Amino acid sequence: SKSQPKRTMKLAFSYLVLALSATSSNAFSASSASLGVSQKMATHASALHMSAVADETTASSAAKSSNPGDRDILVRAARGEEVERTPVWLMRQAGRYMAAFREYSNKYPFRQRSETPDFAVELSLQCHRAYGMDGIIMFSDILTPLPTLGIDFDVIKGTGPVISTEVLTEEDVAKLGDAENINFDDKLPFIREILGRLSKEAEDANTSLIGFVGAPFTLAAYTIESKSSKACLTTKKMMMADETGDSKAMSQFLDKLATMIGNYGIHQIECGAQVIQVFESWAHQLIPAGFEKFAKPAAQKAIKIMKEAHPDVPVIYFANGGSSYLELQKDMGADMIAVDWAVDMETARKTLGDDVPISGNLDPTVLFGSKEQIEQAVRDCIDKAGGPGKHLLNLGHGVMQGTPEEAVGWLVDECKRYKGKDA
Repeated sequence: SKSQPKRTMKLAFSYLVLALSATSSNAFSASSASLGVSQKMATHASALHMSAVADETTASSAAKSSNPGDRDILVRAARGEEVERTPVWLMRQAGRYMAAFREYSNKYPFRQRSETPDFAVELSLQCHRAYGMDGIIMFSDILTPLPTLGIDFDVIKGTGPVISTEVLTEEDVAKLGDAENINFDDKLPFIREILGRLSKEAEDANTSLIGFVGAPFTLAAYTIESKSSKACLTTKKMMMADETGDSKAMSQFLDKLATMIGNYGIHQIECGAQVIQVFESWAHQLIPAGFEKFAKPAAQKAIKIMKEAHPDVPVIYFANGGSSYLELQKDMGADMIAVDWAVDMETARKTLGDDVPISGNLDPTVLFGSKEQIEQAVRDCIDKAGGPGKHLLNLGHGVMQGTPEEAVGWLVDECKRYKGKDA
């Protein structure tokens, strides 16, 4: 079952979070102007909060499930176990399609939102409160751990990630920090608080907590290009120079990133994450040979580091745009392979084989369709994956900005309801 807090309760909670965040000691300091606004908000929020509590005393921070099995159904599915129904979560489920989310994203820079615990916890929980997915995923970014190696970045509204540290040569790689001995509590102190608080929220809501990391190639390409890139040309030149032996900067950089990412995944697990998804967001930039030579070994190393430390915590690998070489992903070392929307689920299942657990892969644009179209797409995907309880339902990419909010609810509800063609 799913609880839908009333609008007054949601507003009161949002105001209180904003007011508390502005006066707390976090990665960012609030300006005097924002403090003044927040103090006014706090006064108004107090009245709203009293009204909301009187109006609805049973509203919780996250949607509470009454089924005991829901606590770890996503975790069990990610391990490859057959479960009682198909679990569901959505990439970018915490995103700008939600009006409640935009109340923050329109006012605060991305890193302030993702690195301030009060903000990050609230943004992680909004979608779960509304729709009751089978997992809460930490609101963060794949680039978040880059500063642990001395790589500076920012996320600019309307532009995306911008990285100011140049990594193009072997000398540049050598100047980066020691990936083996990073103290993540020192470098990224907000992560433990965010995941610790979300872990308690997930337990209270009878659901799972998902952490995530970026794959080495994707983080390398972002850094090398310094921003999003259509052709990834500088990165590919470095790959070719690596192949000829003219410069080993690419392979050295990937190796350093793999170590850091593996250890960062361990840190998230030790802070409370029950599942880790590895995002190879730039897989679409690679031909199969490039994936096999550069991206795959680095991702395998990161996954191996996590699995050796925590063998019982499932790791999901997602190569966005990598469905053209899905057969190369069978032996990633991950517990589950997530597939993008460009491949039919039945084809993906046959390509990977029955012994490789699978996640995915609805086209995110189906959420702009009718309720009937969304529900049919959910049923088709579940059937093609082998039937209810045989895979982990997700989109084949993130929820798009502009997606109707009610459409996400229709998708989640149908996934939880569907018992199979013969039911």
